[in-house]
Amino acid sequence: MSYQAVDWIAYNASYSPQKLALVEADTGRKFTYPEMSERVGRVAAMLKARGLKPGDRAAYLTLNSTDTMEFIFGCWRAGVIAVAINFRLTPPEIAFILENSGTKLTLFDTPFQPIADALEDHCDWLHTQGTGQDSPYEQALAAVEPTFDYHPQSLEDQCLLMYSSGTTGTPKGVIITHGMMYFSQSSGFQANGLDKDAVSLSNMPLFHIGGLNVTALPSMWSGTTTVIMRMFDPVKTLELIDDADLGITTTFMVPAAYNALKMMPNVDQIDFSRMKNALCGAETVPEELIRYWATKGLIIQEGYGMTETGAPGCCIAKSDMPHMAGKAGRSLMHTTLGIFREDGSACDPDEPGEIWIKGACVSPGYWKRPEATAEAFADGWYKTGDIGTMDADGYVSIEDRIKDMYISGGENVYPAEIEGHLYELDAVAEVSVIGVPDERWGEVGCICAVPKPGHEVSLEAMLAHLDGKLATFKTPKYLHVMDVLPRGGTGKVLKYQLRQEVPEKLES
Repeated sequence: MSYQAVDWIAYNASYSPQKLALVEADTGRKFTYPEMSERVGRVAAMLKARGLKPGDRAAYLTLNSTDTMEFIFGCWRAGVIAVAINFRLTPPEIAFILENSGTKLTLFDTPFQPIADALEDHCDWLHTQGTGQDSPYEQALAAVEPTFDYHPQSLEDQCLLMYSSGTTGTPKGVIITHGMMYFSQSSGFQANGLDKDAVSLSNMPLFHIGGLNVTALPSMWSGTTTVIMRMFDPVKTLELIDDADLGITTTFMVPAAYNALKMMPNVDQIDFSRMKNALCGAETVPEELIRYWATKGLIIQEGYGMTETGAPGCCIAKSDMPHMAGKAGRSLMHTTLGIFREDGSACDPDEPGEIWIKGACVSPGYWKRPEATAEAFADGWYKTGDIGTMDADGYVSIEDRIKDMYISGGENVYPAEIEGHLYELDAVAEVSVIGVPDERWGEVGCICAVPKPGHEVSLEAMLAHLDGKLATFKTPKYLHVMDVLPRGGTGKVLKYQLRQEVPEKLES
């Protein structure tokens, strides 16, 4: 028996007709669920008018806006697969995604007009201002009558394609199904306790699974309100959190974003009392950052997941914080996590190994990549490529990416452990540790650090701070001071770029 996918927006429009669905922080645009449902219906009708059929692909290359959200749901109402495009990719990378996915139409935002011009032969392009102002997109919606008929689709049917960054080769399109969407919302709702009065702040990119499926889509599923920012800005974020009329209660941000808020001069004047959920993920969350926000009454809940799991994997409960800081929590309702050795046998409690995930939220595989699918997915498990441990009570700790681990003198070194200690230093704004070649030890650690304004950092001071906290083989040998760490579209540090560029610049 195959269960049918449901039109979330139409259901919430009938169940809560007065409920505010979307608020656009940068323009003030607001839509109730019935108003959003009509816009979604116009998107679906517009796609059909332009010749797209169920199963076809339509992409979005946009900054965050209500347009992005209604476009995704319009695709789903029409049975069309939405394709998320990272707007920080180069035109050749985007060209590959368009060709590989077979995209027929791409909605693009004004800043990306040069990309649309460069790739105009790859598909049809539809321009939006992303602000509600007059545009070909608004004209196209006005030219059709909305449809409220949801094309029949099962939970096994694909609804979304999200591509990896392509930093280690050709980008892989992760197949995301309606069932993954449904069960990930269910897991998140149960873990984070969203209620009908929840107001989510969505300021992470909607082309990323965390930005889309940790705050924005859970609100749409549960019939609550989402406040959307065009893109992350620490000043505007604090202003919105402090706005009692908006009443924001939940958000998801990466560690770098929480760190940016921490450094704002007015952070002590902001009222965080309405915030019930402050979720964090995409990379290991420094314990120092968790402890800092606890002094503001903001309990950071670390979570762990990825595109291949629809975002959910595990999440630390608020009741476990802050005494369990450093843990990423236990498996969520519809996921099971395991830690495995290279030979596929299960690790003992607290033994490091590769994290595998299985459950209703896990992708069936990669689009048109059977070999990559066979390599990463086996017997219902997805092999994450991350190193972690699980204690006897089922709590998971994320050590590092396998590819970010380095071997010094035959010993495995996990940079995240070192970074956590270095974030305790007052002079450090951002830090990332990489392994660099060494004639004697094979590899040794290099600290890539960004000082706080008005501060200086030195290798001597850092090593003094690490003394007694780390085994000798884990102690870094080099320091490279930077103005900013290279980051991808989701906020993750691009360690591969550091490994390429830093070694030849080093001074001990």
